Amino acid sequence: MDQSDPLRDVRDLFDLPADIIYLDGNSLGPAPKAVFAEIEKTAKTEWANDLIRSWNSADWFKLVEQYGDKLAKILGADTGEVVICDSTSINLYKALYGGLSLRPDRAVIVAETNSFPTDLYITEGVAASRSDVKIRLEKEDEDNIEDLIDEDVAVVLVNHVDYRSGKIRDMPALTKIAHDAGAIIIWDLCHSAGILPVDLNGAKADLAVGCTYKYLNGGPGSPAYIFAAKRHIEAIGQPLSGWWGHANPFAFDVSYQKDRGIRKFLCGTQPILSLRALKSGLEIYEKLDMRAVRTKSMTMTDMFIDLVDNSCGEFGIAIYSPREASKRAGQVALTFEHGYAVAQALIEQGVIGDFRAPNILRYGFSPLYNTYGEVCTAAASLNRIMKDRLWDQERFHKRLTVT
Repeated sequence: MDQSDPLRDVRDLFDLPADIIYLDGNSLGPAPKAVFAEIEKTAKTEWANDLIRSWNSADWFKLVEQYGDKLAKILGADTGEVVICDSTSINLYKALYGGLSLRPDRAVIVAETNSFPTDLYITEGVAASRSDVKIRLEKEDEDNIEDLIDEDVAVVLVNHVDYRSGKIRDMPALTKIAHDAGAIIIWDLCHSAGILPVDLNGAKADLAVGCTYKYLNGGPGSPAYIFAAKRHIEAIGQPLSGWWGHANPFAFDVSYQKDRGIRKFLCGTQPILSLRALKSGLEIYEKLDMRAVRTKSMTMTDMFIDLVDNSCGEFGIAIYSPREASKRAGQVALTFEHGYAVAQALIEQGVIGDFRAPNILRYGFSPLYNTYGEVCTAAASLNRIMKDRLWDQERFHKRLTVT
């Protein structure tokens, strides 16, 4: 299968340790080989030699839009609809306020109890700043998010892929439900961009946010992004009115006048070294067919589930992700009472995944650099750890700061 893999050569574009099977690209992607020269050029030539002139000569000021347009192709968006900036949390704050500004006669935000926590924290922060805003949560107020959406709802915030289980939401269907009720919908794409085809405009999405350091391989803490459909950009409000979002930032006006395009979502000066690092990750996708990426992803995760079922089920390991490949993104989540210890034992065996409370082991398979052989080896290593109870050693139970 590895010999006939159409994505086989893409692995050579990454700098991967020879003795490691890396199955945590759903949390932090590995370094593209091209990134080192890119950072060195930015630091030694653009910064050290050209200094402040590089804001013009190296287009530093325009990188947020240039790279946003590169990313737009991966997200099914048009040029001028995506800008790279800030963090996912900050962009989510902007998007929630933006959504509320488009529906000023409504004051309900619908979200998921099982959302990635920052989405909930930011939503609570937005609600706390406005006495009229109320929050409805799936699994608390109703079992299904669809049942929470009515004519009182201003904004629906939803994760395209569940960060724990890898379950995919139906973007076109849920977007239509929100629009039929007159609501704005915001999609969190952190666990879907770069691993499965995304078509924001095809689904008629309103807003979206996401990070670039997972499957997009932009580097630790690389800048996030925000998408706004062109039909909304002129009217939408942005609460963080920093100087980079000004219509004419170098006029240094006393009062704020928002940019009329996607730059209106910018706040302050962006991290140029991190932006340059992201370039290498985005360029890998320029020649990729996302349908081939998705096909390999489904095949690898199917294979891993079958192997774990056959070799580890008797030890209490259970599959937490959807078993139907079309409903599952790029990761396989497992559950086990002592999941953290198992994850640490597997890392010591050279298979890197991660753990999410209370008992979930996550293994992300990137079609860009993971092989089918690695899938088999990872499952065999897990079997050995469970069969010999290698996980049940004191050092594996000691929690590290980052899990």
